[in-house]
Amino acid sequence: MKNNNNSKAEGAKLKVIPLGGLEQIGMNITAFEYEDSIVVVDCGLSFPADDMLGIDLVIPDVSYLKNNIDKVKAFVITHGHEDHIGALPYVLREVNVPIYATRLTMGIIENKLIEHKLMDITERVVVSFGQTVNLGQFKVEFIKTNHSIVDAAALAIYSPEGVIVHTGDFKVDYTPVYGDAIDLQRFAEIGRKGVLALMCDSTNAERPGFTPSEKTVGKTFDNLFMEHKNSRIFVATFASNVDRVQQIINTAHKFGRKVTVEGRSMVNIIETAIRLECISVPEETLVDIDMIRNYPPDRQVIITTGSQGESMAALSRMANGTHRKLSVGAGDTVIFSSHPIPGNEKPVTKIINELLAKGAEVIFQDVHVSGHACQEEIKLIYTLIQPKFAIPAHGEYKHLKAQARIAEELGMDKENIFILSSGDVLELDRDSAKVAGCVPVGDILVDGLGVGDVGNVVLRDRQHLAEDGILIVVMCLDQLSGELVAGPDIVSRGFVFVKESEDLIEEARALVESTVEGYITRHISDWGRIKTGTKDVLSEFVWKKTKRRPMILPIIQEV
Repeated sequence: MKNNNNSKAEGAKLKVIPLGGLEQIGMNITAFEYEDSIVVVDCGLSFPADDMLGIDLVIPDVSYLKNNIDKVKAFVITHGHEDHIGALPYVLREVNVPIYATRLTMGIIENKLIEHKLMDITERVVVSFGQTVNLGQFKVEFIKTNHSIVDAAALAIYSPEGVIVHTGDFKVDYTPVYGDAIDLQRFAEIGRKGVLALMCDSTNAERPGFTPSEKTVGKTFDNLFMEHKNSRIFVATFASNVDRVQQIINTAHKFGRKVTVEGRSMVNIIETAIRLECISVPEETLVDIDMIRNYPPDRQVIITTGSQGESMAALSRMANGTHRKLSVGAGDTVIFSSHPIPGNEKPVTKIINELLAKGAEVIFQDVHVSGHACQEEIKLIYTLIQPKFAIPAHGEYKHLKAQARIAEELGMDKENIFILSSGDVLELDRDSAKVAGCVPVGDILVDGLGVGDVGNVVLRDRQHLAEDGILIVVMCLDQLSGELVAGPDIVSRGFVFVKESEDLIEEARALVESTVEGYITRHISDWGRIKTGTKDVLSEFVWKKTKRRPMILPIIQEV
C-alpha cells in the first residue's frame, strides 16, 4: 500500500530493526527506518539475571540510534509497563527526541522524568486513540487495545512501502474494567486496505483458547472477601495493574473496608491514575497508611507491591518484620494476585513460606488473569489484519516460534514469516522482505548511579568473589634496596574463616615470603613480575590444599 502523503524513493527500503525484546521477556525497543526517518517504538528495560551480581537494571544498547541521531524523529510508546518505558530516563540523555504516548502512559513516564530531572529537556505529546501523528516519512496511528494496564495502544505505522501493524502487548477483552474494548473494527478496516506486515504479541502464543476478561478476577475477589470477613486482607499485585487495583477497591468498598496502598511504585502509579481519572475511588475508601490502623482488622485492605518476591518490596518487608508501619501475622489473609514471572518462582515461594510461618493464610491460585492474548485472539488479529508478512514480537524464542506456527496454520507461507533476533535488519518493500545485515545491540548494565560502567569483566570478578572469596597479600619493599621491610600479611574474605585456618594462612604467608625473597636475591625489582609470581605460587598452593580458587590480590607498598 502506498501512502499518498509520502513519496516513495527509487530503491528505498523500509527497515525493521529490533534493538531488544526478542529472545526474552522485557527490554522492548524496535526502530522503524525509511530513508531519513527513524521512529522508535517503546524503550524498555529488563531485570538482571541471577548471575548479574549487584546489577539493578538492564537497558538496551542504543548505539545505532546515537549514530543516526539526525534521523530519529520520536519514541512512540505502546503502554506504561517497565519493559516498554523503563529505559527512557537513561536513553533520553543520549537520544533526546519527543515522546508520543497515551494519557496514563505519559503520566507514568513523566513520574520517571521528574525523578531523573529530565522534564525540562524532554518534549512530550499526549495522543488520543484514533489520532495519527506525522513523523518524517512515517505516520503513526494509535489504536485502542486491552492489556493489564489502562491506555494500552497498538500502532499502525504507515510508510511509503506500506503499513506495519504493531499490536504492543494486548488481549481481546470485551468487558474491560475501565474504558472501551479493543477496537477490532479499526483493525479490520486497516486490514481491508492492505497491510504489509504484522508484529504481534507472542507472550501467550503457546496457550490455547482465549485469555479470560479482567472482570472475572473481580468476582473472585468478591468470593474471597466473603470467605475472609473477619481477617485483615493484604493483596499483592503488580504496581502497574491499575484495573486490578480498581477491582480490589470496588470489592473493598462493597464489604465496607478501608483501603491503603503501600509500595513506592504502586503509590506513584495509583496517584497518577486517580489524577488522570483512569481509576474511580469511592469517597472515603482510600486512606493513608498511618490512618488504616485506626480501623479494626476486618475493615482493612492493604494493596501492596512484592507479588514477585522482591526482597526490598513492601510485602517482603512486612513478612520479615522490617516494615516501619505494617507487619503480617496470625489471622491475616494474603492474596497473591499475579503469577510468578519465569525465574521468580524461588523468591515467591520463599515469601509465601515466610508468610505462612507468621501464621497468615496465603492464597495464590486463581486470583489472576493474563494481560496477553492466547492463541484464538492471535488468530483473530491475523484474520482481521491479513498481513503479507509476519514478524512475531515480544517473547522468548519458543513464544516467537509458537506464533509462527499459528501464522502457518492460518495459511501464511513459511517464507513470509520472520523470526528475528535483536539487531537483525529486516528490509521490506511492497513485494519482498529479507534480513539484510545487523546492527550493534546488547545489554547495558545499570548499577546504582553507574550506567554501562559495569561490563563482563567486572561481572566475572563479582562471580569469582561470590564463589571463592579473596586473598589479599600486602607487603612493603624498601625503595632503595628493594628489600622486604614488612609483611607479607594475608587478609582473607569469603575464602576461609581465618581463626580456624591459622596454620593454612601461616603456611601461605611463609611461601609468599620465600618467593618474594627469591626475587629480591636475584635483584628483580619489577613489581609486575613480583605480583604475578606471588599470585601463581599462592594460587597453586591454595588449590592443592583446599581445591578452591579464590581471587588473589597482591598489594606492594614502597617505603
